[in-house]
Amino acid sequence: MSAQSQSQPSSNPGPMRVLVVDDEPLARRGLRLRLAKHADVVVVAEAGNGISALEAVNREQPDLMFLDVQMPGLDGFGTLEKLPLGQAPITIFVTAYDQYAVQAFEARALDYLLKPVEDDRLEQALERARARFRERTAEVHCERLLGLLADWSGNSDLSLEDALEEEIKPPAAEQTLTVKDGHKVLRIPHGEIRWIDAAGDYLCIHAGGETLVVRGTMKDMEARLDSQRFPRVHRSTLVAAERVRELRPHLNGEYFLVLDCGQVLKLSRSYREQLALFSV
Repeated sequence: MSAQSQSQPSSNPGPMRVLVVDDEPLARRGLRLRLAKHADVVVVAEAGNGISALEAVNREQPDLMFLDVQMPGLDGFGTLEKLPLGQAPITIFVTAYDQYAVQAFEARALDYLLKPVEDDRLEQALERARARFRERTAEVHCERLLGLLADWSGNSDLSLEDALEEEIKPPAAEQTLTVKDGHKVLRIPHGEIRWIDAAGDYLCIHAGGETLVVRGTMKDMEARLDSQRFPRVHRSTLVAAERVRELRPHLNGEYFLVLDCGQVLKLSRSYREQLALFSV
């Protein structure tokens, strides 16, 4: 097959296609009206119970699902569990009860909203959904491009992970950190990273309101990132300099760094020269 006969995959992800699941019709209508204010969001279906939600996911293939927890019959967690691996949309739980929060995040939900949902919390959740949606779209786009490349070169064994091993990397202009999460490959925009800390043989990457745990060393991560933008402030901590909002002197030449999210990190005196990188 020639290159000319193939169409280019589009890099424009288009609007997020949304499924609203709640057993209360008024709650569904209220959320739908609020989502209608966002030009990049389109509600493609509603469901009043878990079974209907599964049918809607199979039929509509939504990108994002607002899912109520307590519903008659199959509840929100049961609904999510029945979706095949890889078919589940980005999920935001919506409920009147806060005791399910831990369980929601264990189910890999993106966010957890309490009813009545406040406008600013809905906007925050949508921003996180947009970021995740862009990541998923970029991953699919990359896989399609590699598929075209395999067709052109006759190398049908080329995979996304093979490409990473061969150091086929995104252009520097994209400014992303590429990591493996199990069998998935994720690209985290540098602008979303707040800080990275070490935990034994693993690294915790705090970005976009989430924490991603990957295997690796601080030395390796430090080598992959711009030291001016992500200085090391402790033997086990890298921080995004642009996220630091306050410096608080501590004992023996140490400082506390306060990030824009409220997180407080320690800058040890061994890395005191890094102070010049924080424009606060």
